[in-house]
Amino acid sequence: MEIARRVRQSHEPMIASEHTPPQEVARTRRAGSARLAFERVGNRTVVRTALAHSPLRLLTPRNHGHAAWVYTSSLGGGLVDGDHLTVDLDVAEGAAALLSSQGSTRVYRSPRGCRSELSARVAPGALLAWVPDPTMCFTGARYTQSQDIQLAPGASLVLMELLTAGRSAAGERWAFTHYSSSLRVHREGRALIDERWLLDPAHGVLPERLGRFDALGTVVLVGPALDSAREALAAHVGSLPVTPRSGLVCSVSPLGTDGLVLRVAATSAEALLRTSREWLSFLPSLLGDDPWARRG
Repeated sequence: MEIARRVRQSHEPMIASEHTPPQEVARTRRAGSARLAFERVGNRTVVRTALAHSPLRLLTPRNHGHAAWVYTSSLGGGLVDGDHLTVDLDVAEGAAALLSSQGSTRVYRSPRGCRSELSARVAPGALLAWVPDPTMCFTGARYTQSQDIQLAPGASLVLMELLTAGRSAAGERWAFTHYSSSLRVHREGRALIDERWLLDPAHGVLPERLGRFDALGTVVLVGPALDSAREALAAHVGSLPVTPRSGLVCSVSPLGTDGLVLRVAATSAEALLRTSREWLSFLPSLLGDDPWARRG
């Protein structure tokens, strides 16, 4: 069966600054979109459709496992003022897909704001692992993202969402203007999780509100493919001692009858990344190959 992979890029438009005249705004905005479809062929999953419009790019590296991998990236190394990115994907019955990013999502100064949206549908018996690198918002950044995932009966999901304080070493610690993130996971029309993070200095100075923590994270595990991983993580995280002034604060909560949500606040981005990948140490065996092995 022939595998169709289509990747289309358009010329990158001029990047707007905060001084861009109003008449130039429409022309300087970058609206990138991507369409992905994963399908099982024999004992492996293939990328049936990979269609991207600039500034979004899709990378589809080969691996030794049975799952198909796709990494997203954007022209210019990050999001600039006015960017609006959308990703729409389907994972067909019995398929296993990994979607990640080529690196941290950097959001630059953006008076008008940047936006990204993910919409996914996961069929019966299928698995989606959505595990992007951390989001890093620079001084003056305005960023809104939404993630909407529809799970069929018997579908499984691994989701990781990480946020860091920004360029702390350069004195840009929680210095963005606005950060909003919506996460919705539904199964058969029933919400398993429906939440929104909102960090805005209008509600109080962010460095003071976040205290000693420089990074926040959420990991969600849902579905039958993750039964043993959920059990092990619930026991491990639930038994962690509560230590005053700890550099890492974790929590774990059940999510319906076959789900788990883990939270972490860390004093460094490195500790957040290390902890989240330790929690997902089962992922290589689930996919048949290690998506982080060649990335340090």
